[in-house]
Amino acid sequence: MTMTSTDAAMEEDKAVALLERTRDAVDPQLRAAVETLPGAIRRVAKYHFGWQDADGTPAAGRAGKAIRPALVLAAARAVGGDPDAAMRAAVAVELAHNFTLLHDDVIDEDTTRRHRPTAWAVFGVPDAVITGDAMFSLALRLLTDDPHPASPHAAGRLSTCVIELCAGQQADCGLEDRGPDDVTLDECLAMAMAKTGALLGCACALGALYGGADERAVRAMDGFGREAGLAFQLIDDLIGIWGDTARTGKPVGADLTAHKKSLPVVAALTSGTPAAAELAALYRGAMNTPGEVRSAADAVERAGGRDWAQAAAADRMARAVHHLSRAVPDPAAAGDLLALAEFVTRRTY
Repeated sequence: MTMTSTDAAMEEDKAVALLERTRDAVDPQLRAAVETLPGAIRRVAKYHFGWQDADGTPAAGRAGKAIRPALVLAAARAVGGDPDAAMRAAVAVELAHNFTLLHDDVIDEDTTRRHRPTAWAVFGVPDAVITGDAMFSLALRLLTDDPHPASPHAAGRLSTCVIELCAGQQADCGLEDRGPDDVTLDECLAMAMAKTGALLGCACALGALYGGADERAVRAMDGFGREAGLAFQLIDDLIGIWGDTARTGKPVGADLTAHKKSLPVVAALTSGTPAAAELAALYRGAMNTPGEVRSAADAVERAGGRDWAQAAAADRMARAVHHLSRAVPDPAAAGDLLALAEFVTRRTY
């Protein structure tokens, strides 16, 4: 189940169409679920999803790319199940994902998401944190209220996944408090797998569960999502340094300004090159001027961090495809999952 470069454009079109169909199917149920939240919490949630402005005026925003719910539905389809039966699981995963976004924005003090102020910047930290908590509780309620026989197992998997996510977030915060010479690449990879890979793996596993797959296939689907998720994070880290503000909605070099020890940065810091020493010196300082940020990005590149991250993303995708071949031997049945994985790891910046 490999893809040539000549297939890339076709696969991207396929993924975009699949994400559009997923949004159209999931959005009404996601909105219906959010409507069950208490009034003040519902207001913050609707703002976060882009459905209304801070004053309550309806807005035309969309609730993200719907990658995770698309993985749920595609995984159910890939193992021969009915994706419609996995719709609650798809909505639950999207709610859990947005719970993490609300909390991450607070922790990272990010003031912009999806080209407008973050929820905490508008409503305050307490309201944003509480709304995130409510979203995750709502996600679990959707699963536990689902009469589908897979729902108890799915609820347990999602809960376990979020505990892993929290551990990954805590590790990430701990890394930020350490000096640039005191972080290893292995612990950063483990942190990224927990923060990003775990939820994509859970999305695929839940889809397989609702599709009636056996435990072996469910584990393989989880492995596929985890490895694809790590590839996703590697590309996301590259975007965090060299991303186009018009595409990302965030300032250029935002991760460098925040002194984030992202994967390309740590690969550069641990390279033993002269550029690594330059980067470490910049990370010990304020690094808040455009010139310093440009110098840091240049040091990451000269130290090999950019090339390493691109190669590592390709390696993780190869591992993901291997897991998928164990869960779904028929390449045709795995087509949607492959298209989605390729889409999220071929993003430009």
